[in-house]
Amino acid sequence: MTSATLSPLARSPFAGLMSGTAGPVLVVVAVLLAGWYLAAVLLNTPFQRDIYKRGGVEDVSIVQLVTDTLAQDRPVLPSPHQVAVEIWETTAEKSITSKRSLVYHSSITLSSTLLGFLMGTVLGILLAIGIVHSRVLDKSLMPWVIASQTIPILAIAPMIIVVLNAIGISGLLPKALISTYLSFFPVTVGMVKGLRSPEIIQLDLMKTYSASASQTLWKLRLPSAAPYLFASMKVGVAASLVGAIVGELPTGAVAGLGARLLAGSYYGQTVQIWSALIVAAVLAAALVSLIGLAERSALKRMGMAQ
Repeated sequence: MTSATLSPLARSPFAGLMSGTAGPVLVVVAVLLAGWYLAAVLLNTPFQRDIYKRGGVEDVSIVQLVTDTLAQDRPVLPSPHQVAVEIWETTAEKSITSKRSLVYHSSITLSSTLLGFLMGTVLGILLAIGIVHSRVLDKSLMPWVIASQTIPILAIAPMIIVVLNAIGISGLLPKALISTYLSFFPVTVGMVKGLRSPEIIQLDLMKTYSASASQTLWKLRLPSAAPYLFASMKVGVAASLVGAIVGELPTGAVAGLGARLLAGSYYGQTVQIWSALIVAAVLAAALVSLIGLAERSALKRMGMAQ
């Protein structure tokens, strides 16, 4: 009997698990965690040996060495379980109004992220419409849009903060503008591609119906650009989160994930740094997932998805 004739019940549980989505994902996560633990042991071992030397401890077993390297208070690279414990203590065990709560700091960063993402998306769509409908803007503005992204965000963020503070603008808006700076570019490029995606025969059909430029935009170009818009928004929202965190660094902020990163770097609290980074990654994944849900819902209503 060949494997092709076996019933589904005769297949091994491992084969059934790997045939879906969960199995491969779990394998990748397990490999990443194993690599993380190995890197933590290798990077923390020199400091741990120095601790043994200063304490006069000799003949330490490998098991004890590994255990101690994964339990340091200020490790070079914290282990995954140390980061997990820190996240649990600063989320589930802290009030959301506490200055030590990652929920509180995440909400501060999220507010500037969403505002900057909203402004960046609107700006990107408007720029794309202008570029598609005007040859002058296409030739003059598009190169500047591309060139704007060659400026390192770490260089321009302090300038934005200083200039806005000089005219009395501080708080949420400067950070949101930095998020806007990073998020408008993918939306602009994606929307330009999307607005130009209709075929020539479709555009000629609109001309046959004597459709105006605005009617062609609303009835043909924008619906055709919807998949491109959502794809670029996924990139834009992640970039917006990065911009919000970077915007908190030069201001010496006392709240936000960027502030947690700063405080951790000042006091050598690597576990705090990594916990803030992991929470930022989870927050970005959640935002991208929400846009994915909105994409499926919108495209389904438009008859462009099952």
